[in-house]
Amino acid sequence: MTSRYSRQQLFKQIGFKGQEKIRQKQVLIVGAGALGSACAEAFVRAGIGKLTIIDRDYVEWSNLQRQQLYTEKDADNKIPKAIAAGKHLKQINSEVEIETLVMDVRHDNLENLLSNVDMIIDGTDNFDIRFILNDLSHKHNIPWVYGSCVGSYGATYTVIPGRTPCLNCILKRVPAGGATCDTAGIISPAVQIVSAYQVTEAFKIFVEDFLTLRKTYLTFDVWSNQYYSINLDNINTESCPSCGTDRTYPYLSYENQTKTEVLCGRNTVQIRPAKVLEYSFDKVEKLLKSHGSVTKNPYLLSCQLQDYRMVIFKDGRVFIHGTNNIQFAKNLYYRLLG
Repeated sequence: MTSRYSRQQLFKQIGFKGQEKIRQKQVLIVGAGALGSACAEAFVRAGIGKLTIIDRDYVEWSNLQRQQLYTEKDADNKIPKAIAAGKHLKQINSEVEIETLVMDVRHDNLENLLSNVDMIIDGTDNFDIRFILNDLSHKHNIPWVYGSCVGSYGATYTVIPGRTPCLNCILKRVPAGGATCDTAGIISPAVQIVSAYQVTEAFKIFVEDFLTLRKTYLTFDVWSNQYYSINLDNINTESCPSCGTDRTYPYLSYENQTKTEVLCGRNTVQIRPAKVLEYSFDKVEKLLKSHGSVTKNPYLLSCQLQDYRMVIFKDGRVFIHGTNNIQFAKNLYYRLLG
């Protein structure tokens, strides 16, 4: 028993038939940070058929403590996380088809990627995107697994359309902020625990072992040894606009789409134009070099200003590092880029 998946097949709940089912599945991971990269590696090592990874950010030094797919070279060169993840994953398992996309998630561009997807994995850092995932999951009947972690705390929940309450049933509305990795820190064991639950739940669905699926909202604090499993059987879903009898999918409507946002406590504002812009980095470099030091790679251009840093992506998105003030960031954006 020396084949790549032999030990996984010896696990009787998967076996040879289960391995074949896993090999035929397609997984979409939204976000390639700590959770997304951990889940991606687990799926690729397990022999998933196809993996699509979407992420809008690039690798920084502060990521390396917990985001296991990335290297110092990735951080030095500011390689987009999706690109770096794809490169390393292909070296782990060349049998898996891997698609990587450097882009911001909106309901329209994400919906175009859902054909033949069997599972959506939450690797995001905000609830705006999670509620979009939740609505798309129910619109297209695709299971998804929620996951979050900060400090030594983690939470996860498995959403199966038609079988379980959805995220909207549980939370009712988008949370109005809270602790983030940049305000409360994070330890890598919390990441590993959440991602382990996410991948395991996906495996159960892939091999059709539905009886063993966890039906609770699971939270834990690995540092203080606390563990809670919240039963959601009594939640009424009939009136839910995302999964109820009269669905309107509220988080897929234009007015619920974020155009400008503060990124996960990072002292950074993202500005996303209404239409996708195709920047010429050569022209932008000439435009900005009188304002600060400019560096670029094939995926993004970075301009270090006196007190702020502006990062421009190929699709027109811009990060303004050094402020959480959206209005100030927009003013800087318009002043330098028109």
